[in-house]
Amino acid sequence: FFFQAEDGIRDKLVTGVQTCALPICGSSRICWQKALMPLKTLENSQVEEKQVLLRCDLNVPIKDGKITDDGRIRASLPTIKYLLEKRCSIVVVAHLGRPKGERKPELSLAPVAKRLSELLQINVKFIGSARGAKDEVNSLKPGEVALLENIRYEAAETSKRSEEHTSELQ
Repeated sequence: FFFQAEDGIRDKLVTGVQTCALPICGSSRICWQKALMPLKTLENSQVEEKQVLLRCDLNVPIKDGKITDDGRIRASLPTIKYLLEKRCSIVVVAHLGRPKGERKPELSLAPVAKRLSELLQINVKFIGSARGAKDEVNSLKPGEVALLENIRYEAAETSKRSEEHTSELQ
Protein backbone atom coordinates (compact mmCIF):
# COMPACT_ATOMS: atom_id res chain seq x y z
CA PHE A 1 0.00 0.00 0.00
CA PHE A 2 1.17 3.55 -0.66
CA PHE A 3 -0.41 6.60 0.91
CA GLN A 4 0.67 10.23 0.73
CA ALA A 5 0.68 11.97 4.08
CA GLU A 6 0.05 15.70 4.05
CA ASP A 7 -1.75 18.15 6.24
CA GLY A 8 -5.35 16.91 6.53
CA ILE A 9 -5.06 14.49 3.61
CA ARG A 10 -6.69 11.61 5.56
CA ASP A 11 -9.77 13.70 6.28
CA LYS A 12 -10.05 14.76 2.65
CA LEU A 13 -9.67 11.19 1.41
CA VAL A 14 -12.28 9.78 3.78
CA THR A 15 -15.13 11.91 2.48
CA GLY A 16 -13.81 13.07 -0.88
CA VAL A 17 -14.24 11.93 -4.42
CA GLN A 18 -11.80 12.41 -7.24
CA THR A 19 -12.83 14.09 -10.46
CA CYS A 20 -11.03 12.97 -13.57
CA ALA A 21 -11.50 13.64 -17.26
CA LEU A 22 -11.98 10.68 -19.58
CA PRO A 23 -11.78 10.92 -23.38
CA ILE A 24 -14.83 9.81 -25.33
CA CYS A 25 -13.81 8.05 -28.52
CA GLY A 26 -15.65 7.96 -31.81
CA SER A 27 -15.56 11.55 -32.97
CA SER A 28 -13.07 13.59 -34.95
CA ARG A 29 -12.69 16.08 -32.14
CA ILE A 30 -11.69 15.19 -28.60
CA CYS A 31 -14.52 15.33 -26.11
CA TRP A 32 -14.09 15.00 -22.37
CA GLN A 33 -16.49 13.71 -19.82
CA LYS A 34 -16.09 14.19 -16.08
CA ALA A 35 -16.36 11.03 -14.06
CA LEU A 36 -16.47 10.73 -10.30
CA MET A 37 -14.36 7.98 -8.85
CA PRO A 38 -14.30 7.24 -5.14
CA LEU A 39 -10.81 7.43 -3.67
CA LYS A 40 -9.36 4.53 -1.78
CA THR A 41 -8.98 5.54 1.86
CA LEU A 42 -6.97 4.20 4.74
CA GLU A 43 -10.19 3.33 6.53
CA ASN A 44 -11.50 1.11 3.73
CA SER A 45 -8.15 -0.57 2.99
CA GLN A 46 -6.95 -3.80 4.51
CA VAL A 47 -3.74 -2.50 6.10
CA GLU A 48 -3.75 -4.45 9.36
CA GLU A 49 -0.26 -5.82 10.08
CA LYS A 50 0.96 -4.95 6.57
CA GLN A 51 4.24 -3.32 5.63
CA VAL A 52 3.46 0.18 4.34
CA LEU A 53 5.67 2.41 2.22
CA LEU A 54 4.62 5.93 3.15
CA ARG A 55 5.80 8.94 1.15
CA CYS A 56 5.72 11.96 3.46
CA ASP A 57 6.42 15.64 2.96
CA LEU A 58 9.13 16.08 5.60
CA ASN A 59 10.99 18.84 3.77
CA VAL A 60 11.46 20.96 6.90
CA PRO A 61 13.82 23.90 7.47
CA ILE A 62 17.01 22.91 9.31
CA LYS A 63 19.62 25.35 10.58
CA ASP A 64 22.83 24.20 12.25
CA GLY A 65 21.43 20.65 12.45
CA LYS A 66 18.27 21.79 14.29
CA ILE A 67 14.75 21.76 12.87
CA THR A 68 13.36 25.29 13.01
CA ASP A 69 9.75 24.41 12.07
CA ASP A 70 8.39 20.88 12.51
CA GLY A 71 4.96 21.61 11.02
CA ARG A 72 5.32 19.19 8.13
CA ILE A 73 6.43 16.42 10.46
CA ARG A 74 3.42 17.07 12.70
CA ALA A 75 1.13 17.04 9.64
CA SER A 76 2.19 13.43 8.94
CA LEU A 77 1.44 12.23 12.46
CA PRO A 78 -2.29 11.39 12.05
CA THR A 79 -1.56 9.03 9.15
CA ILE A 80 1.43 7.42 10.86
CA LYS A 81 -0.48 6.99 14.13
CA TYR A 82 -3.42 5.44 12.30
CA LEU A 83 -1.12 2.91 10.63
CA LEU A 84 0.56 2.17 13.97
CA GLU A 85 -2.88 1.50 15.51
CA LYS A 86 -3.36 -1.06 12.73
CA ARG A 87 -0.04 -2.71 13.71
CA CYS A 88 1.62 -1.88 10.41
CA SER A 89 5.36 -1.73 9.92
CA ILE A 90 5.99 1.62 8.25
CA VAL A 91 8.83 2.65 5.95
CA VAL A 92 8.77 6.42 5.53
CA VAL A 93 10.29 7.86 2.35
CA ALA A 94 10.96 11.59 2.10
CA HIS A 95 13.33 14.17 0.72
CA LEU A 96 14.98 17.27 2.10
CA GLY A 97 16.16 20.05 -0.19
CA ARG A 98 17.68 19.40 -3.59
CA PRO A 99 20.94 17.48 -3.20
CA LYS A 100 20.79 16.32 -6.87
CA GLY A 101 22.15 12.86 -6.17
CA GLU A 102 24.96 14.06 -3.90
CA ARG A 103 25.26 13.24 -0.20
CA LYS A 104 25.19 16.59 1.57
CA PRO A 105 25.27 16.23 5.37
CA GLU A 106 23.21 19.38 5.85
CA LEU A 107 20.37 17.71 3.91
CA SER A 108 20.32 14.48 5.92
CA LEU A 109 17.00 13.33 7.37
CA ALA A 110 18.67 12.18 10.61
CA PRO A 111 17.33 15.18 12.60
CA VAL A 112 13.88 14.47 11.17
CA ALA A 113 14.04 10.85 12.38
CA LYS A 114 14.98 12.09 15.85
CA ARG A 115 12.08 14.59 15.93
CA LEU A 116 9.64 12.01 14.59
CA SER A 117 10.75 9.65 17.38
CA GLU A 118 10.06 12.37 19.96
CA LEU A 119 6.63 13.18 18.56
CA LEU A 120 5.55 9.54 18.22
CA GLN A 121 7.19 8.58 21.52
CA ILE A 122 8.68 5.48 19.90
CA ASN A 123 12.06 4.74 18.37
CA VAL A 124 12.07 5.57 14.66
CA LYS A 125 14.81 3.57 13.02
CA PHE A 126 16.92 5.73 10.71
CA ILE A 127 18.20 3.86 7.64
CA GLY A 128 21.22 5.73 6.28
CA SER A 129 20.76 4.75 2.63
CA ALA A 130 18.01 3.47 0.39
CA ARG A 131 20.59 1.25 -1.31
CA GLY A 132 20.99 -2.02 0.53
CA ALA A 133 18.08 -1.26 2.87
CA LYS A 134 16.07 -4.36 1.94
CA ASP A 135 17.15 -6.47 4.94
CA GLU A 136 16.63 -3.61 7.41
CA VAL A 137 13.20 -2.86 5.97
CA ASN A 138 12.16 -6.52 5.99
CA SER A 139 13.25 -6.88 9.63
CA LEU A 140 10.69 -4.31 10.81
CA LYS A 141 8.06 -5.74 13.11
CA PRO A 142 4.42 -4.65 13.32
CA GLY A 143 4.22 -1.29 15.08
CA GLU A 144 7.73 -0.21 14.07
CA VAL A 145 8.69 2.79 11.94
CA ALA A 146 11.78 3.37 9.81
CA LEU A 147 12.77 6.53 7.95
CA LEU A 148 14.94 6.13 4.88
CA GLU A 149 17.71 8.67 4.31
CA ASN A 150 16.95 11.53 1.93
CA ILE A 151 15.65 9.80 -1.19
CA ARG A 152 17.07 12.59 -3.34
CA TYR A 153 20.56 11.39 -2.48
CA GLU A 154 19.73 8.79 -5.13
CA ALA A 155 20.29 10.23 -8.63
CA ALA A 156 17.46 8.07 -10.00
CA GLU A 157 14.92 9.89 -7.80
CA THR A 158 14.99 13.00 -9.99
CA SER A 159 16.46 11.58 -13.19
CA LYS A 160 14.55 11.78 -16.43
CA ARG A 161 16.55 8.82 -17.83
CA SER A 162 14.44 5.66 -17.65
CA GLU A 163 17.46 3.35 -17.31
CA GLU A 164 18.36 5.07 -14.03
CA HIS A 165 14.86 4.41 -12.66
CA THR A 166 15.42 0.68 -12.93
CA SER A 167 18.62 0.73 -10.89
CA GLU A 168 18.61 -1.42 -7.79
CA LEU A 169 17.64 0.26 -4.53
CA GLN A 170 17.72 -3.01 -2.60
